[in-house]
Amino acid sequence: MGRKSLYLLIVGIFVAYYIYMPLPDNIEEPWRMMWLNTQLKTAEKLAAFVELLGLHHIMDSLGFAWGFYEVPPTSDENVTVTETKFNNVLVRVYVPKRKSEALRRALFYIHGGGWCLGSAASHSYDLLSRWTADRLDAVVISTNYRLAPKHHFPIQFEDVYNSLRWFLRKNVLAKYGVNPERIGISGDSAGGNLAAAVTQQLLDDPDVKIKLKIQALIYPALQPLDVDSPSYQENAHFPFLHKSLMVRFWSEYFTTDRSLEKAMLSRQHVPVESSHLFKFVNWSSLLPERFIKGYVYSNPNYGSSELAKKYPGFLDVRAAPLLADDNKLHGLPLTYVVTCQYDVLRDDGLMYVTRLRNAGVQVTHNHVEDGFHGAFSFLELKISHRLIKQYIEWLKENL
Repeated sequence: MGRKSLYLLIVGIFVAYYIYMPLPDNIEEPWRMMWLNTQLKTAEKLAAFVELLGLHHIMDSLGFAWGFYEVPPTSDENVTVTETKFNNVLVRVYVPKRKSEALRRALFYIHGGGWCLGSAASHSYDLLSRWTADRLDAVVISTNYRLAPKHHFPIQFEDVYNSLRWFLRKNVLAKYGVNPERIGISGDSAGGNLAAAVTQQLLDDPDVKIKLKIQALIYPALQPLDVDSPSYQENAHFPFLHKSLMVRFWSEYFTTDRSLEKAMLSRQHVPVESSHLFKFVNWSSLLPERFIKGYVYSNPNYGSSELAKKYPGFLDVRAAPLLADDNKLHGLPLTYVVTCQYDVLRDDGLMYVTRLRNAGVQVTHNHVEDGFHGAFSFLELKISHRLIKQYIEWLKENL
């Protein structure tokens, strides 16, 4: 074997080692998934290196890369797409072109991205909104919101809430031909968090007379108190959302001070005076038995009060909808929750399903045994189209 061939062999081995990762047997299209993960992993590592050099915040670099996947608001043969502002918040509006004699239903959608990344203009969200509007014959509002690290909680929550309240005004609904009794809200990941949070907030808002008919939450992030549940442990290194990245997203939502991130990873961020909140996120009592799998719940290591005083957002129900008490949950609308087996956020969704049902809320729970975080967004994969079809079918029946 010549020297050149040896070098090529060594390089090939390193490339294969970098790309390959063992995946569960029930994962569809494993090599395609590995390739997508390689691209994301490379972008994350490059962004982390740039941050280490002190040149750019990691989320700013990732956001710059994400911007290349944005598309203009272009109408097609089925849907008219426009951009406008609802109470100074930029939104995209998708309206079916076919005539409708009756008022249409509407879906208010909130994109994911860890409160740091993404927009309604992202290619995958644009397509999801088009498909939903066309197949559901519905008006779809896809809202933006200001992002971390430039903006922190409660800015993201307030942007979404203000945008939603604007949309729910009678004159705005009339403008878009929307039936005020058939309005739903939905979001994925961080967008699922915001959807759950604003839906809870609406219950206490005397100025909003029009109520939501349904909420559809796609692998939502619902609490930052315990990031050591079975799903966080099982999927700590699984693509496309590993534990350390999710904790970084949570931390960035509240502050750029990385002491919060470190405290969260060591389970020392919640002060003892807030210990009563753990009853709302105690997975040992809220998870179905098959998801516990012999994991033993351990009491948290309480931290000092300093972090909670500086960054109280991580204990705020508007950031952590799982912290809502049962009386609040009781008033929530018909709910659809998607959880994925290979997702650090799986247990957040599972616990919310249990708590909602215990509070008397009607819930349809779609647990995807071969699913993973981001399965809705990677349109290159077959699973994405399968899940979107199930999602739209549920909306068609219930909205």
